[in-house]
Amino acid sequence: MSDPAPILQRSETAERYLEAIYYIEHEGEVPRPGRLAEWLGVSAPTVTVSLQRLARDGLVQIAGDRSVELTERGAAAAATIVRRHRIVERWMTDVLGLDWATADLEAAQLTHGMSDVVLDRLDDQLGRPTTCPHGNVIPGRTPPQGRRLVRLIDLADGEHAKVARISEVAEHEAPQLLHLLDQRGLMPGIDVGVINRSAAGWRLRAEHGEFSIDGSTASAVWVESPTG
Repeated sequence: MSDPAPILQRSETAERYLEAIYYIEHEGEVPRPGRLAEWLGVSAPTVTVSLQRLARDGLVQIAGDRSVELTERGAAAAATIVRRHRIVERWMTDVLGLDWATADLEAAQLTHGMSDVVLDRLDDQLGRPTTCPHGNVIPGRTPPQGRRLVRLIDLADGEHAKVARISEVAEHEAPQLLHLLDQRGLMPGIDVGVINRSAAGWRLRAEHGEFSIDGSTASAVWVESPTG
């Protein structure tokens, strides 16, 4: 599959909404005004006005129950925005050596002003990567081959699996999550095993030894199913 085609210049506000809706949809959730207000840190009336503008421009559809869905045009626009973010993140981690959390924040600032010429040159220099540093597929690229994905929290005691990706929604809602996972070395490609689970947390074993995480963190990590 080829990369999404460039889109016309849009306001940074519109891009933020499209990106948020894209991430929420791709985690299997239904975007709604209240959810977007939480995500973007704005008031409910502000979300309502912004969504009406996006609907007027043919980028989203608003259903009777107030759920929001990207139109074909909106999905193409959102994919282009997400592609830019993920390529810049990859450059910042692979070339500049920034940690995950810093790269995510800096990419959010840089992508809106970066030209397609510079972005394409970065992409070529990186070898046209398939995923962002957190394992999420860059739109337009073929997903890595592997087993069916499940959340780490769904594994039983004694099971182990390969980390595939980190939830984009969880990243946004808990920025400290990226710091924690980076420190623990819990990243795509690493094999992780569940020692035991309890109300106090999850005891895991990975490449850098044993450590504990809470249930919300475990639910944000997707792994390849050990049962295929």
